[in-house]
Amino acid sequence: MRTKRIITVVIAIILIAFPLSAQQKQWTLAECIDYALKRNIQVRKAEVSVSVGEISLQQAKDDRWPSLSASLGENLGWQQVTGTDGETSFDGSARTSASLNSGVTLFSGFQTRNQIRQAELNFESLQYSTAETRENVCLNIMNAYLQVLYAEEQVVNSRNQADATSEELALAKERYGLGAIANSDYLQVKTQLASEELTLANAVNNLKMAKVTLMQLMEYPVDESFEIARPDMDVIISTIPAADAATVYEEALQVKPRIKNAEINRESSEVDLDLAKGGFYPSVSMNAGLSTGFTQAAEMGSQLKSGFSPSVGLSVSIPIFRNNQNKSSVARSKYGITTAELDELNTKNQLRKEVEQAVLDAQSAVISYEAAVKQHDASLESYNVAEEKFKLGAMNSIDFLIQKTNLTTAESKLLQAKYELVYSHKIIDFYRGVPLSF
Repeated sequence: MRTKRIITVVIAIILIAFPLSAQQKQWTLAECIDYALKRNIQVRKAEVSVSVGEISLQQAKDDRWPSLSASLGENLGWQQVTGTDGETSFDGSARTSASLNSGVTLFSGFQTRNQIRQAELNFESLQYSTAETRENVCLNIMNAYLQVLYAEEQVVNSRNQADATSEELALAKERYGLGAIANSDYLQVKTQLASEELTLANAVNNLKMAKVTLMQLMEYPVDESFEIARPDMDVIISTIPAADAATVYEEALQVKPRIKNAEINRESSEVDLDLAKGGFYPSVSMNAGLSTGFTQAAEMGSQLKSGFSPSVGLSVSIPIFRNNQNKSSVARSKYGITTAELDELNTKNQLRKEVEQAVLDAQSAVISYEAAVKQHDASLESYNVAEEKFKLGAMNSIDFLIQKTNLTTAESKLLQAKYELVYSHKIIDFYRGVPLSF
């Protein structure tokens, strides 16, 4: 007995020190997004592209500096020699040579400067593309997170409905046993309970599927103990501000990476035109070299000194006629600018339409939510009256279940309207560049 008492005390101490509720992690939306961004394959690939773009930018800058190379060669040669005795033989010789060469482009129609600028724009474009990929991941995670919250509330509502009907079935069974109601009334309530238990089972399955979807989007191994934190939706709804499409659009223009990317692509096309025009300019380059060599190791020092041969040169390449290649490049680049400008305009127009639709959806969601609240309150009041009548035996099962079905429908519509309202509000935040969190 003493041993059992000690074990019981130890278990109690462990439970006090490490409560089960504390061990169960509840993931917030921000934590889910952060976890997904670190593991999403598309985000990681985009980050690799940014690193490659940084290398290309550094290479474009390094191309401004002179190049330097060294070479070392060994040449063997033989010459046929006829001696005084008429005998023929081959006399061999060896020469070792070394050289050092450097070259730099002094002017190339501003090509180097434009290539650096283009590399900078490409690097910025890759960064904004990565940001857009991250945005898409955040949006998908938020949507899946809300689906889990919605599914959880569906389970709670379905369970409450089934529990209430179970109590009503017990009351109906008692009345049927006393002969107060007909068998058909009793069976009607029993059928309703079976239907609600099926609805509850489906709601539980939907919740499991919603969690799996969220975990898979996060690249998180499926875990049945996975739970998310539940924010106070009523507080969120009460603090939702009114949104103006023009204001939201102006904010979106300043923060959306796809807009920045379109602007960069247009600027990059202008740099392409400058590069094409550079083909009409002459290029000037300078090179310098230093070489020496020796043929016999015994006299290497004196030969290296006497064979010392420095050189320096300046060359100019003037384009005269290249089969109209430069002219065609300039013409194509001008059309490229027009295309980039149209793409930028189309991107902005598309964003404007999306913002206008999002604001309209948010306004409609507010109206639908307010109507759903009124319908729910009215249905709840009717249900409470019907429940009292049913308990007193003043209402039959069929009429009572009609009122309960109306309440169930109202609760479902209210739940859907509530989450549509929250989702539409978060979409507005998304376009405004507000971090997605609760």
